[in-house]
Amino acid sequence: MMIPDKAEFIRNNTLLLPVPHVPELQLYVAAEVTRIWEKTEEDLEKLGLPPPFWAFAWAGGQGLARYVLDHPELVQGKRVLDFASGSGLVAIAALKAGASNVIANDIDGFAAEAIRLNAAANGVMPSILLADLVGSDDGWDTVLAGDICYDREMTARVMAWLRRVRARGADVVLGDPGRAYLPKGELEQLAEYRVPTSKAIEDSEIKHTKVYRLKA
Repeated sequence: MMIPDKAEFIRNNTLLLPVPHVPELQLYVAAEVTRIWEKTEEDLEKLGLPPPFWAFAWAGGQGLARYVLDHPELVQGKRVLDFASGSGLVAIAALKAGASNVIANDIDGFAAEAIRLNAAANGVMPSILLADLVGSDDGWDTVLAGDICYDREMTARVMAWLRRVRARGADVVLGDPGRAYLPKGELEQLAEYRVPTSKAIEDSEIKHTKVYRLKA
């Protein structure tokens, strides 16, 4: 089986829709959640490709994007990394809020293409970096990450890296809807939102989502 054209696959399996908690932005998202998961299981998993996390506006990312737009001083004029960018929502919000440079980073090639399509639809374009950045540091002023604490091993690895980046002097801000492995004791809460989502991918239609800053 050949790997499908990424842009074509995304356009054929999503709709360009406003983001529920950030309606001034729009994303190519799965209108029928079950259908795209089944489609990726049929077509993409056979090729060893990851699930379509890029096809949804996850609650942590929505909350973080909302906070960035409402508090542009967080990113204005700064070099920003949007880690595990997925759809690119947070990177797009950072550019809209006045960041001087934004890197949207993910390890999934389909996410990279979704970021490109979503950014273009919103009239901006971050630098898209397809790589595992954990352990590296390019001197970013601000690191943003939405919804990254859902897996124990990944959270431990990523948070150890983010602590080092924070100790170096970067601002590290997370959006999280109550994932199991969030290290709350290391975080300062900045905001809380009620974010609309889908019961097809979450346990409720509204997720109480918080935005945190990693303590120095």
